[in-house]
Amino acid sequence: MSHVVLKPGDTPLPEWRRIYAGAPVRLDPASLPVIAEGARAVERILARHEPVYGINTGFGKLASVRIDDADLETLQRNLVLSHAAGVGEPTPKPVVCLMMALKLGSLAQGASGVRPATVELLERMLGAGLIPVVPAQGSVGASGDLAPLAHMTCALIGEGEIDTPAGRRPAAEALRAAGLPPLVLGPKEGLALLNGTQFSTAYALAGLFEAERLFQTALITGALSTEAAKGSDAPFDPRIHALRRQPGQIEAAAALRQLMAGSAIRASHLKDDERIQDPYCLRCQPQVMGAALDVLRQAAQTLGFEANGVSDNPLIFAGEDVALSGGNFHAEPVAFAADMIALAVCEIGSIAERRLAMLVDPALSGLPAFLTPRPGLNSGFMIPQVTAAALVSENKQRAHPASVDSIPTSANQEDHVSMAAHGARRLLAMAENATAVIGIELLAAAQGCDFHAPLQSSDALEAVRKLVRRSVPALDLDRLFHPDMEAANAMVRTGAVVSAAALPLPAVA
Repeated sequence: MSHVVLKPGDTPLPEWRRIYAGAPVRLDPASLPVIAEGARAVERILARHEPVYGINTGFGKLASVRIDDADLETLQRNLVLSHAAGVGEPTPKPVVCLMMALKLGSLAQGASGVRPATVELLERMLGAGLIPVVPAQGSVGASGDLAPLAHMTCALIGEGEIDTPAGRRPAAEALRAAGLPPLVLGPKEGLALLNGTQFSTAYALAGLFEAERLFQTALITGALSTEAAKGSDAPFDPRIHALRRQPGQIEAAAALRQLMAGSAIRASHLKDDERIQDPYCLRCQPQVMGAALDVLRQAAQTLGFEANGVSDNPLIFAGEDVALSGGNFHAEPVAFAADMIALAVCEIGSIAERRLAMLVDPALSGLPAFLTPRPGLNSGFMIPQVTAAALVSENKQRAHPASVDSIPTSANQEDHVSMAAHGARRLLAMAENATAVIGIELLAAAQGCDFHAPLQSSDALEAVRKLVRRSVPALDLDRLFHPDMEAANAMVRTGAVVSAAALPLPAVA
């Protein structure tokens, strides 16, 4: 992959997506003078010998404690070590890389007061594939993602562990092997590295990127299920959606029409089908999927702002030599965005499961029971639908808004928090559940269309069916189903289904 050149404050979401996918990162050199001026401003502020939060005072409830100049380095180191209190499984490396890049882009705007050498070490670690081991639990999404970012910062100062291309190593050893001296923190630098929403934002962005893939794939499987059930495409007529004026709905309907264009299966039942209306899971796809698209786009806008913003505290304004203490570390925007993504992922999987349930029911689909040529002796898709129902139910439970919760911390100094971190963390697990649901629908819809042979669907949907049949043969007699499901899940997870359709589908960001 080519490098992503981070332009602090002005990096578009597709570039953050490339970082999540593994693209290497370089910082725009034009930011270096801005970083240096921010660091000099901290020196000038210190020279006034006035108490400034986070620079020569304690933290949180201890902000009234003045720290001597001789102890400023120790102050910052102690902050990092004491705040590295996370628990749980390590954060996935792609998310940590994204978090590091987000922190790099924030620090490089000069408002955090860190030195160029500090930013350079973060950039060089990313370039060398030195990824800190960051426990995933412990942030409440206010005062910054303190514990996760502290674990990231520990690696910079030679503490904790680092995942390297050669395996996991103690941080000091990994830095030494790469020829990188551990960072000695200057005034405010520990706080600047710990304060911020980069952990929550990285997870939320990862969830957003996965949700876009799910959305596009579910449009395809939804069209294929409509074909399998010989459903009508009349509900996708543009005149219907123009009257409602919902942008996502209009785009989703257009995508479904495009996916089904030229289908011989569709044409075969325009005159002969006695059904007046299809179930909502077919007929209302534009309304449901369009609403999900609009919500995901709103979340993308919020996260685009957050990715390019500065959420440190206090903030350094070098032109005036002023340090202003505020609350940009409060992750409420990220929490709301994560909740929106969770709702969309839940609904995308929910309506997909309803299409699957419709296909296995002969009274609704007109197809053999459970999509097997010989039901009774064979169970066909009976239990895969049960699995999909279980996954959808699990996602419903996880979709409860995280942002409505708050619990006071730090002796009530931080008395309202966002819970953005666990709101964002759940998204990857929810996306994996929805991936499996859509994968099962993909198999069922392809099987349903098999019963209409020799009639074929559109070119786009036939290309998807061929993709499926290259790995999963049609189900005649019952066989071990799990390998088929794993193969289908991989097609969804990797974006192979979207690539096979080879049509421009609505994008989130």
